[in-house]
Amino acid sequence: MEIGSREKTILDRIVDARRASIAHRKRVLPEVALKIAVEKKAPPVRDFAAALSRDGCNVIAELKKASPSLGVIREEYAPAVLAASLERAGAVALSVLTEEDFFSGSLADLKEACRVVQLPILRKDFIVDPWQVWETRAAGADSFLLIAAVLGDSAVRELLDLGRSLGMEPLVEVHSREELDRVVAAEARIIGVNNRDLHNFKVRLETSLELIERIPDDCVAVSESGLRTHEDLVRLRRAGFDAFLIGEHLMKSADPAEPLRQFLGAEGAGHTAA
Repeated sequence: MEIGSREKTILDRIVDARRASIAHRKRVLPEVALKIAVEKKAPPVRDFAAALSRDGCNVIAELKKASPSLGVIREEYAPAVLAASLERAGAVALSVLTEEDFFSGSLADLKEACRVVQLPILRKDFIVDPWQVWETRAAGADSFLLIAAVLGDSAVRELLDLGRSLGMEPLVEVHSREELDRVVAAEARIIGVNNRDLHNFKVRLETSLELIERIPDDCVAVSESGLRTHEDLVRLRRAGFDAFLIGEHLMKSADPAEPLRQFLGAEGAGHTAA
């Protein structure tokens, strides 16, 4: 992403830090080693797109310890315990933050969650390099996030293609009409609308409602961030969304399973682990 002479946003700083981290990690763990790990040790891929396409309020429950806007969200952060609890409460998939510097995450968190649930797991991070895609599959994840705001068109296509070659269908995130048009042209199949502007971290639920009509019917549409109630999910589902990514509202609760059940309403009883 071109920064130029303008002041760097939080998103710019996160991506810069991620690129520096990747450069170091590539020297420690070459891509060829990751490819061997994928071939020899990675578990079978679970179908992330299918999990989001069920008939109901499909919630991707997110495990997140901290964020740049809020700081530490959850002091007691045990990914395995949280993952198992959210699976039992009715999540159809999990999202695990693995970015270290700004979100206090790690790949170890993702691996812990993978070990205890049957649900598909999304790696939530700032993926900008094919090396990270191999790292994601080697860690056992079933999908990964691509953020249109930090990727050019050729990079989106390259990372989509690589993910699919490994059996992972990425969630491609947009925040504006221009970004949405770009990822539709790149033939993204799971499109997430982030109601939080990653440049200033302001949240508007209306962003999802403004963009849903431009998401093709054959794509899986996901609304992300700023969801507070079951009624929000019902409203967005009626508008055309298939699934909902919810993190902070769950992580702020002493027992995240309880607000998840409230989000799902009566439908929560209909979801069981795959």
